[in-house]
Amino acid sequence: MWDLLKAVALGTLQGLTEFLPISSSAHLRIFPELFGWGDPGAAFTAVIQIGTELAVLIYFRKDIWRIGSTWTRSLFRPELRGHLDSRMGWFIIIGSLPIVVLGILLKDVIEEDFRNLWIIGTTLVVMGVVLGIADRFSSDDRTIKQMTLRHAVLMGAAQACALIPGVSRSGATISMGRFLGYEREAATRYAFLLAIPAVVGAGLFELKEIPHGENAYGWGPTLVATIVSFLVGYAAIAWLLRYVSTRSYTPFVIYRVVLGGMTLVLLATGVLTP
Repeated sequence: MWDLLKAVALGTLQGLTEFLPISSSAHLRIFPELFGWGDPGAAFTAVIQIGTELAVLIYFRKDIWRIGSTWTRSLFRPELRGHLDSRMGWFIIIGSLPIVVLGILLKDVIEEDFRNLWIIGTTLVVMGVVLGIADRFSSDDRTIKQMTLRHAVLMGAAQACALIPGVSRSGATISMGRFLGYEREAATRYAFLLAIPAVVGAGLFELKEIPHGENAYGWGPTLVATIVSFLVGYAAIAWLLRYVSTRSYTPFVIYRVVLGGMTLVLLATGVLTP
């Protein structure tokens, strides 16, 4: 029963933080340590993210269906290949390649070395500053209709940096989008769509690791956390898209720097162990 209650808490944490540019994987690594629960494990973290991506699939179901159907038809109908939805299909596929390739090649490093809290605290601060600079000084004149293959590749490369907990998939992708001049809502929307193949793929890939001893939770708590992350995540998507249409990312920048700084201080004083 205690494991199920912890799973509810971790699922809620995942749902609240997955779509905000503050790194859900960092939160799932830091807060369990603060509560004395230990590291829940890389596989647990990857699998429960399927819940939040299911929320993306449902929330953007019309966009996803339109993009998928147009892209599929464009394979056989050349006149559709210049359509935005057809191009967006290719942008998502090609933009996903960096994180997929690096995720496979660096699997052991990601699950062990990158989960060090010194690294996570540092990346929270550094990437928070990067997000702040990108949001404050970049132009705001490109919409998602103006996306190019080059920009899709650059944002995909930025997303791949999120293999390091603390970076944040959405935060890295949004930062690159803002540097390239995309408006906040366009950068955020593309970040959500781009994450689908990588997150779902990683979660399915890690399913087989759940019963193993290196993870703190078995199938029951993992399933509960996944369901909770879906419910909370769905609400978080709607809120964030409304928020960024009129406001900046400054509160998230401040939060990242404060959380990262506190993590480093707690490590230095021995309250937390790496």
